[in-house]
This record gives sequence, structure tokens and C-alpha cells, in this order.
Amino acid sequence: MAWQTIQKPVHNPFQRPTEAHQPVAAQPPPALADYAATRATFHWDQARAALHGLPDGGLNIAFEALDAHLDTDRADQLALRWLGRDGQVRDFSYRQLAALASRFAHLLQRLGVAPGERVFSLLGRVPELYVTALGTLKAGRVFSPLFSAFGPEPVRARMEIGDARVLVTTESYYRRKVAPWRAELPGLAHVLLIDRDGDTAPDGTLSLAELLADCPDTGGLTATRPDDMALLHFTSGTTGRPKGAVHVHEAVVVHRLTARYALDLHPGDVFWCTADPGWVTGTSYGIIAPLVIGASLIVDEAELDPTRWLGILQDQQVTVWYTAPTAIRMLMKLATRDERGIFADYDLSRLRFLASVGEPLNPEGVVWGRDVLGLPFHDNWWQTETGGIMIANYRSAPIKPGSMGRPLPGVEAAIVRHTAGAVEVITAPNNAGELALRPGWPSMFRGYLNEPERYRKCFVDGWYLTGDLAQCDADGYFWFLGRADDMIKSSGHLIGPFEVESALMEHPAVAEAAAIGIPEPTAGEIVKALVALKPGFAWDEALQRALLAHARKRLGPAVAPRVIDVRDNLPKTRSGKIMRRLLRARELGLPEGDTSTLESDER
Repeated sequence: MAWQTIQKPVHNPFQRPTEAHQPVAAQPPPALADYAATRATFHWDQARAALHGLPDGGLNIAFEALDAHLDTDRADQLALRWLGRDGQVRDFSYRQLAALASRFAHLLQRLGVAPGERVFSLLGRVPELYVTALGTLKAGRVFSPLFSAFGPEPVRARMEIGDARVLVTTESYYRRKVAPWRAELPGLAHVLLIDRDGDTAPDGTLSLAELLADCPDTGGLTATRPDDMALLHFTSGTTGRPKGAVHVHEAVVVHRLTARYALDLHPGDVFWCTADPGWVTGTSYGIIAPLVIGASLIVDEAELDPTRWLGILQDQQVTVWYTAPTAIRMLMKLATRDERGIFADYDLSRLRFLASVGEPLNPEGVVWGRDVLGLPFHDNWWQTETGGIMIANYRSAPIKPGSMGRPLPGVEAAIVRHTAGAVEVITAPNNAGELALRPGWPSMFRGYLNEPERYRKCFVDGWYLTGDLAQCDADGYFWFLGRADDMIKSSGHLIGPFEVESALMEHPAVAEAAAIGIPEPTAGEIVKALVALKPGFAWDEALQRALLAHARKRLGPAVAPRVIDVRDNLPKTRSGKIMRRLLRARELGLPEGDTSTLESDER
């Protein structure tokens, strides 16, 4: 591979002394020390000024993530450590990663890929994925990641919508997921294989390694403007084809700010975001944000395995960990708050900040983190469309378990009702409504690709309507209630599934829970809950009665589920969100809609 020719010493912050672990360093002060004061005086121009920028007002994400460090003492510091599933470890300094990105940028130019054209990746968490992303951005072309577990149809749909010009993938993925229909996508000019074997290579493909070897390892930067298209992320609706959300280079303003304020990242931190770069979290916070800050990024090729993850947290001396509620729940199965179990075998003392994203984190997960890991998880909220974290629990502020926190400085959020093209802001606390954001933050999506009407419908009366139902308490903390189409109306009550699920999660037998509404002649709908059990518990009538009683006691008869059933595995998206609409469709025999983001399934 081409980057073997540019190896230079990499400062290794993980080098251990003779003791098993280094002494725990003093924690830096919170990046957001005074939420109220910062929010009162904040302006987005301040955040823009914190970036290096390019001449004449230009801005480029890859320059901020890599080249901006090359004239500093971070140039030869570790930027990315890759952990192979087979035990292989590869380190890349900021200087090395910048050189590889330059090679890829030059390659795109040599291939005749024009600014604004789309470069797709279909790769696991391997170094070539990160080089592709950063090199594409450096060249001023548009990067669009695909999740490697997608089947042929979701890959095809996204590449068709995105009008893919280049695909970087493996020979196996290409043969199984692209080759059968490639002829129907004439715009796909170049397929670059990271493992191409000349003796057996498919027709119409090129070797990425051979092409990069002949490209310069400096330069390649295109002087992009803040509003130039940079990223294309896909998100599924409840019906119809996926939507391609367009993001621009100015999104890096929010990437940097939220890395500081919401994740409390500092230069030199060892940061691990477990999200796959095939999704927006894995790109925004698994590639861009930590590199812009100057942290060392951990990348694990293997899939989720709780004991492997604990070993990584210990051995790589991770200081800031950003993960998903699904992973947290898996870890919770290994220990209770009263019994640390396997966790007692690991030294996690380097951890100083834990954050969660992907779906709402149940209060139980926050408390469990505090009791077992010694730190609470800080939940936060954002969407593919927002491009970055919008609402968060901050290190310097109290956590309200179950709350997604308070808006980022510079972000105006409200609970609203909207009818007939008008929006009414609900100012009284603790009233349910739709979460809305005032447009203007730099990472806001700038359109759904080729679907202007679909984009226009997201905005009403000067607000972006998120489709999430929430409420805001008297202290300004927001609480997620559910998606608008997940809400359950029963006997005049508007019931949020998350509230039901959180109550069920408190029972020691329940590993995961999903609440849906099913029709009932008198009440309109009643609540049905589906649960997955922890190891050691068996489903029987006695446990079913116990769960019903527990929920009724915790929630009251108006909110508690009338029916509870068991599933071995609840269907979830790749980002860990339980697909309630899919469960409801199956209960009622309705069309399932788009299931391309389905990761796990009950069937």
C-alpha cells in the first residue's frame, strides 16, 4: 500500500511505563465552564474565528482536520490508531494522514472527477476509509459513506440518488453488492478496490494502492468555500426511498464547537467514537471533530464485543468515549450497580468523560455508568439533518437522567405546535409538542439532494421541524418523548413510548424494550410493550404478570402497557434505534416500508 513509503516516527501516547498504568493525569477544566454566561454572549462568528480558514474566506474540512496541524507540535503526534480484528495495530500521525489525503486528492483530480461530484465508500472500519473521506474533502469533492453491512438494494438506491462518480470498496463487496447492477449506473466511472488482485480482479476496476503510489504526498487542496457541498448523508423515512441530506464545508464550525462543548474534547485526548463512519455520527465525530481538535482517534475494526471493548478502553487509555445506548445496555448485562462483576478486572481510570448518542438513553443507563464505571453517561441529541450535536448534557452542568440536556450555545430550540403553515411556541414548561430549531446553525443540511419540495416541507414559519416530540422543563432541559409517528393516543392521553420503555428497563429482567400503540375499540389505542430479556431470565406467565404490575406501579393505569410480549431481539437501525414503526407494522399486518437501515431483527 502506498502509505508504507512515508512511514515516520509517531509519538505514541500509549507507551506504558513499567507500572501497569500511568498515574491518572489531572483533568483539564471543562471546555464549557459556564453554560448560561457563554450562551448569553455567544455568536457563531466566534466559532468561525476559532478555525484556521483559507485565504479570501475559504474553508475546507480536511484542511482544518489535518493540514492546520502541520506547522504545530501536533504534526508528528498520533492522529489515528487502527486496531485490526486480528490483533494488528497501525498508527498514523497527523503528518502521515495529511500526506495520504493529499495522494487521494491528487488521484481524484487525475481521474477527472470534478469538484462537487460524489465519491462513495463501501468499506469496513479500515484505514483506507479514513483516507478516502479526508482526501475527498481535501480535493473539494463530495464524500458519501455507505454502511458495509448494507445489501445490494440499499447500496444501489443510495448510489443512484447520489449519482455516484467513484466507489472505493473491496473486491468481495463489489462482486456481491455492486457488480450485478453496475451497468445500470452509467455515471459510476471508477471503482477503486483496496485489495485488487491483478490475476482475479473484476473487469472495470482499478487498484487503489497502485494508483496512490504514483501520486504526490503534498498539496492537492482545493480552496473550497464555506457553502460548497462536502458531505452527502442518507437517512430513511417511514416510507419511500432514502433521503440524501446535503452538508457543506461550514459544518466543520459545529463539528469543532460540539467536540469542545458537548464532548469536552481537548488536544491530546484519546478519543473513541464507536459509531461506524457509514453513518453521520461515525463521520462527524468518528473522523472530523476529533482531528480538528487535535485528539488521538481510536478505530476498532471488529464488531461490538463487550469484553474486547473493555480491553480497548483499558489498554488504549481512552479518556473520552462516545458510544450508543445499545452498547451501554449490552455492557449493563455484565454487571449490576451492586456487583461490578467483570468490570473489576479492568482499569478504566483514564476515562474522564462518557457520552451517548443514537437514541434516547434511559435514566437507568446514566445511573449505571456512574455506579459501575465511576462516571455518568452524558446523553445528547441531534439528527442527520442537523449535521452535529444540537442539545447536550455538559460536563460542567448537572445531569438529569433521561434528559437529552440543553441546547448548544448558538442553537435556539423550542417546543411547538404547528397547523396550517403557522407555528405556535409552547412557553409553559412540561408541555408536549414537536421539537423545533431556528435555522442558522452552520451544520444545518442545505437540502435533500434533488428533492427541493421534500426539503421545503421541513421548515414552517421560520422553524425547522424535527419530527421529534419532546417537552422542556422549567430549567431548560429537553426531554425526548418519541417520534411524531411513534406517539400513542389512548383514552385521550398522548403517551410517549420512551417513558414506557424507561420504566420497563428498570426491571432487572429487561434488557431492551419497545412500546407501540395497537388499535382498541374503546380507547382508540392501547400500549403494547415488547421486551428482550437479560441472560438468566425465562419468559413465563409469572414474569409477564410481574412486568405488567411493575409498569402499572411506575406509570399509572393510563400510561402503562396493557399487553407485554417477549422477543429474542428487537429490530434496530445501524445506529441502534429500535424500529418501533416496524414492530407496529408487523403487529398490524401493515407494509414495512424502508428497512435498508435494519441491523438486527426479531425474525
